[in-house]
Amino acid sequence: MRELEKTTHKYLKERGWDHLLPGDIAKSIMIEGAELLECFQWENPTLEKVRGNKEKIEEIKKELADVLIYALELAVLLKLDTKKIVEEKLAHSAKKYPAHLMKKHAKKKSGSGKDSLYWKIKKEYRKEH
Repeated sequence: MRELEKTTHKYLKERGWDHLLPGDIAKSIMIEGAELLECFQWENPTLEKVRGNKEKIEEIKKELADVLIYALELAVLLKLDTKKIVEEKLAHSAKKYPAHLMKKHAKKKSGSGKDSLYWKIKKEYRKEH
């Protein structure tokens, strides 16, 4: 991660973009995220179908790269340690969504709906915090 942070910082500095406003970068993340969603507009293919569609994968790679680059730019400009913040969030999520419960419920077809265990935990967490 540190190498990506250095490369991103160099890229920003070379272009004079090392003073961009955090809000502008956050907006760009969401705009690019919307473009990533366009890859799935009017369809909801399975993981296997997406993996088997080379054209779709190329489209996804481009949009996902844009999201990741903007996220890295924001982290770099705010002097955040990306490895640390990702590890901290993963640890938090691991406690919030215990693997043994999630795995058991993930096999159900309705596991991603609003009545899923994931959403029940999320709703309860929001009430507490």
